[in-house]
Amino acid sequence: MALIFQQLLFLREKHIQEKHFVLILSFFVGLCAALTAIMLKLLLHLIQQLLTNNFSISNVNFLYLIYPAVGITLAALLVKFVVKDDISHGVTKILFAISQKKSRIKPHNIWSSVLASSLTIGFGGSVGAEAPIVLTGSAIGSNIGRLFKMEQRTLMLLVGCGAAGAIAGIFKAPIAGLVFTIEVLMLDLTLTSVMPLLIASVTAAVVSYFFNGTEAMFKFSLTEPFEMQRIPYVLLLGVFCGLVSLYFTRMMNWLEGHFRKITSWYKKLLLGIPILSLLIFIFPPLYGEGYDTITMLLDNESGKLVEGSLFFSLANNYWLFVGYLLLIVLFKVFASSATNGAGGTGGIFDPSLFLGCVSVFIFSHSINYFDIIPYIPEKNFSLMGMAGVMAGVMHAPLTGTFLIAELTGGYDLFLPLMLVTISSYLTIIAFEPHSIYSMRLAQKGELLTHHKDKAVLTLLKIESVIETDFLPVKPEMYLGDLIKVISRSSRNIFPVVDGDGVFKGVVLLDDIRNIMFRQELYYRFRIKKVMMSPPARIYLNMPMEKVMQVFDDTNAWNLPVLDDDERYIGFVSKSKIFNSYRKVLVHFSED
Repeated sequence: MALIFQQLLFLREKHIQEKHFVLILSFFVGLCAALTAIMLKLLLHLIQQLLTNNFSISNVNFLYLIYPAVGITLAALLVKFVVKDDISHGVTKILFAISQKKSRIKPHNIWSSVLASSLTIGFGGSVGAEAPIVLTGSAIGSNIGRLFKMEQRTLMLLVGCGAAGAIAGIFKAPIAGLVFTIEVLMLDLTLTSVMPLLIASVTAAVVSYFFNGTEAMFKFSLTEPFEMQRIPYVLLLGVFCGLVSLYFTRMMNWLEGHFRKITSWYKKLLLGIPILSLLIFIFPPLYGEGYDTITMLLDNESGKLVEGSLFFSLANNYWLFVGYLLLIVLFKVFASSATNGAGGTGGIFDPSLFLGCVSVFIFSHSINYFDIIPYIPEKNFSLMGMAGVMAGVMHAPLTGTFLIAELTGGYDLFLPLMLVTISSYLTIIAFEPHSIYSMRLAQKGELLTHHKDKAVLTLLKIESVIETDFLPVKPEMYLGDLIKVISRSSRNIFPVVDGDGVFKGVVLLDDIRNIMFRQELYYRFRIKKVMMSPPARIYLNMPMEKVMQVFDDTNAWNLPVLDDDERYIGFVSKSKIFNSYRKVLVHFSED
């Protein structure tokens, strides 16, 4: 079988140009991503219907306390004992794979995220299925590319095709799939990338249309057209969405940071499950993806949000009802963090849509209730709020605009959607320069960006530029011993290390030139007397952007590289970095 496949690879290389073969692969990646997305949705909704089909509308449902615990426990056990790898934060893992792993994603991500997120969300976990399916699609693209021995640049493109196909397939939104890949995964839009991404997106959308029909996911009918005099209120809405996004981003990051400090997986379960179950029991709209809540608000059926809760009788009291919704907005981030922190698997696509819709409904509903300004259509503004908060959380205004337009069919609101997403994005970047997906990678210098110089430096690894032909000497050696080492060396710098290999300093040939030919001094001076400290030290875990900053700050040309225990590894030179930089830049800039 392996021999036959090798022959097929040979025939492909001989008869099909790579640029054409990439188009063929992008079609199959889009097809597989869409089928996987459909499978995930079917499995997830099947579990939800089986569990909640007989829930009471007017009475409290105590099973809300049990279902999330069961789902997260099953998902955590699956990840811990079957997958044996971290599969949460799907988009962040894709960004890390592109920046640091040469776009290689482990094969188990093709199925593990689908199964774990189905259990998590189907049983009530308050997260979304989109990030897991994006990771799944990207894993499909990565592994298909590796199967056909594609180079790193093509592998990166196929990862993007998988992500685009996953978004297009699960949302029936081909344009949003393309834009998401460019904005969030930060792939450059070039002549070689646009066609494969489009093929994958369109293929996935067509497959989704075939199985699920052509209707938008949320049925939205524009009963009140947008009026130009509402532009100031739309811009104000964008600022509000940016602040909501800031709250969600920082609170999510803070809460998940606390969960990460807990090293025991079962202790995470014991902490996260009670928080999630109690929140869902008190606020049933927090159960699952939250799409039912969004549908109710877009259909002007907000009163249904209290069904099956402790607050069923409060729907007609404005103050109590708004207070109920405000608590849902505040605690949504706690429910989502507890879901993932306890061991569940899910993303923040749906929580950001949910948060945007509910928070902006409160915003517009309160304005209309108090008659502060002329009437504003609540469902229109709720739709814009979904786009605004998503744009703010993901730092992706185009994705927010096109996704909501395609998700709801609300193309008549395209102008206000763009205004909201732009003003939301401008608001949040004043406080947070990176999205919730990329902030941790950016802090470590491991994030690939659209900034060409930074992107190339991110792709460079310090291990690839270390030079090891510098002959080390010991501090107890005499000058005469150093002269013998100099005679064998082609370098003018000599690292000084002790018996354990710990770096102590350097000897520069220029510093001893005036005494190196005076033989009477050979056994009067030891190396520790003539060595000096380098202007800076480079460590193996330093990102390349930080390395270049050190070179610029010190004006040095060669600097020693050490490990975490201060042991000498080698030297890195500015000229070596520049040569490697040029090679990577040329490789990833070819069209």
